[in-house]
This record gives sequence, structure tokens and C-alpha cells, in this order.
Amino acid sequence: MPDRLTIAGRATHNVAMTGISASGEESAGAGEAPEPGSAEGLPARWAGSTTVRRWISALEHSQDVITVTVGVVLIALAVVLLVSGMVDFVGASSKGVTTAAENLLDRVLLVLILVEIVHTVVLSLRSHRLVAQPFIVVGLIAVIRRILLVLNPNSQSSLGTAQLALLIGMVAVFVAGLIAVSRFEKSEE
Repeated sequence: MPDRLTIAGRATHNVAMTGISASGEESAGAGEAPEPGSAEGLPARWAGSTTVRRWISALEHSQDVITVTVGVVLIALAVVLLVSGMVDFVGASSKGVTTAAENLLDRVLLVLILVEIVHTVVLSLRSHRLVAQPFIVVGLIAVIRRILLVLNPNSQSSLGTAQLALLIGMVAVFVAGLIAVSRFEKSEE
């Protein structure tokens, strides 16, 4: 019985020789690495199966449809929040500009979080892999939003010193993670 390395080697060899991936697409050249979703990860008995290629293709397409749907829903939610925030700002500005501005700032930061999530969805669609950087940015924006809301003198919510220190520590960790991910991605290129 052949070991796993031999099977993977045969599947890669089949792709290199035929130039066709498991999804039925032709690869650019015999010397290049196979595309994600190619026959490389499949057992040798499945590498040439048209049924398996069709199922993989159907699953990839349904994943793309679901991802696009989630992106559209998030964009619609961001637009509704932004319009609602502006309407509330105009309506509440007669009572006090600072309170209205704080509410608008809260909505705008929430919209920014949604837009960053949509950016992550778009990157996922393009590369078919999960990218960490947008998630770190979303976390950083969420923590900063929470700090701004708590430190506001007119805020009804309050935090203890330990909780505020935890939020500030989270900002430091997110920034360090953002720097580390950026350097790691540069070293891969």
C-alpha cells in the first residue's frame, strides 16, 4: 500500500503532466505549483474522477454565492446604519451637538467595522484563503470604539480601572499583531 507522500506525489505528477486540475481547469504550465482545490490534496484514485471534480466545483461555487450574499447583506446593513445615524444626528442636533455627534461617531465606527468585514469577505473571494489582517483591524476598531464610548464624560456606562487597562492592553496586542502579520506577509513575498 503506497504511503501518503507517494499518493500526493502521483497526484501532483498527474496535474503537471496533464495540466488539468481537479476542477477541470487547465494550469498555466507544467513546472508551476497546482492551484488551490486541485488534485494535489486528493487521493490518486479520485484525482482523475470527473464526479469528484464536479462536486468540488459545485462546492466552490456555492461557497462563493454564500460569501457574496453575506457581503451584500453587510453592505446593506452598513448603508442603513449610516443613513439612520445621519437622520438621528440631524434630529438630535437641536438638543445638543455633542450628544448627537457622539451617537453619530458610534454609528460611523460600527459602519467602519462592517466595511472591514466586507473587505475580508472580498479578499476571501479573491484568494480563497482567510486573511488575518482585516480581522485584526476589525478588533482594533471595536476596542477603540468601546474605549471612546466609556471615556466620554456624558456616557452612562462606566468601567473599572482593571477593565480599562484590559481594553488598552487589547489595543497594544492588536497593534502588535497587525505589525507581526504585516512583516510576515512581506517576508513571504
